Amino acid sequence: MTALGIERSTPPTLDPPSPLPPTWTARTLAVLGDSTTVGIGDPLPGGGWRGVGVLLAAALGAEVHNASAPGARIGDVRAKQLPLALAAEPEAAVVIAGMNDTLRSDFDPVAMRADLAHVVTSLQARGAVVVLVRFHDHARVFRMPASLRRALRTRITRLNAVIDAVVADTGAPLVDLDLVPGAYDPVTWSVDRLHPSELGHRMLAKGFAEQLAGRGCAVPTPVSLVCEGGLRAGPLAHVAWLLLKGIPWLCKRGGDLVPHALGIMLRGRRHSPCGQLDVDPLAHP
Repeated sequence: MTALGIERSTPPTLDPPSPLPPTWTARTLAVLGDSTTVGIGDPLPGGGWRGVGVLLAAALGAEVHNASAPGARIGDVRAKQLPLALAAEPEAAVVIAGMNDTLRSDFDPVAMRADLAHVVTSLQARGAVVVLVRFHDHARVFRMPASLRRALRTRITRLNAVIDAVVADTGAPLVDLDLVPGAYDPVTWSVDRLHPSELGHRMLAKGFAEQLAGRGCAVPTPVSLVCEGGLRAGPLAHVAWLLLKGIPWLCKRGGDLVPHALGIMLRGRRHSPCGQLDVDPLAHP
């Protein structure tokens, strides 16, 4: 059971899959998703972002085609990013999407499942191995009022149920962010507490590489967790971000999520006699 009393669809394991003897090479890597896959949180001294896609491509010796965009939702990945990824004819692909869906009032797990399944099966039909992520409890990383925290945790649980269902249907490998060692350490997160730091991006890339190796993909250069080449933020950057970005972001997202928190509890949850939640996590909000 999760903290919300909802059973996980996929029993987790802390151990990465045992690598198989390499039987194929990923010459092209497609990266789809939101601002995390854009690389935000891992800035370079000369400007721009590096992030998980570049780090993973370097480990695979692959050319990276990054179709992701900040703010993208799962529907955006299907409509806008998938055609670009398919055109690249990748042997491997990673998808990180869904957190932006959890923050919107039109959150729709049924549509999200259909869109994500379409993305995965379309890439698989072209011969790509697609790796997904299962999300962590971001309320433990980004502090917020209790009402928002409860609403967000409910949404993340339902998002993870969507991802679990797609994994069960497609056989796609999965990185469970909640189980990555150090996932909740402050050093894993950037100054905004919304995106991974350089270390966090390296941890993601390492998890993806392990999953691909477990499917027989060659990984000539294992991902290092030693940070190098990135731009580190100083104490003043933390204060500036809180005042200029963090508080406005919380107010904006709170205005969208808080009015629906009560509705989430009333429509999407029924309390069992034991006080746990009895809910279909894939039902409409």
